[in-house]
Amino acid sequence: MPFVWVGLLLIVLKWFEFEPVAAWSWWAILAPLAIAFAWFELLEPLLGFDKRRADDEFAEMRRLRIERQFPYLRVQTKRVKVRTRA
Repeated sequence: MPFVWVGLLLIVLKWFEFEPVAAWSWWAILAPLAIAFAWFELLEPLLGFDKRRADDEFAEMRRLRIERQFPYLRVQTKRVKVRTRA
């Protein structure tokens, strides 16, 4: 996500012609956005980050459902920390 913010900042700086960004090539301005695209579309699925996040969310929903359905058992289920998007 930082690459997206840097890319957007560079586009704004180029648009309003702030120096030294105004003299840069558009390739340099758009490079952070290309890196962000490669990360989110290629590397993240390849490394399994997207599936891991979905599995953690599913495990947390399952744990909450079990605790809600069987409150009298008070079985300590393994708590899975749910990661939030930063």
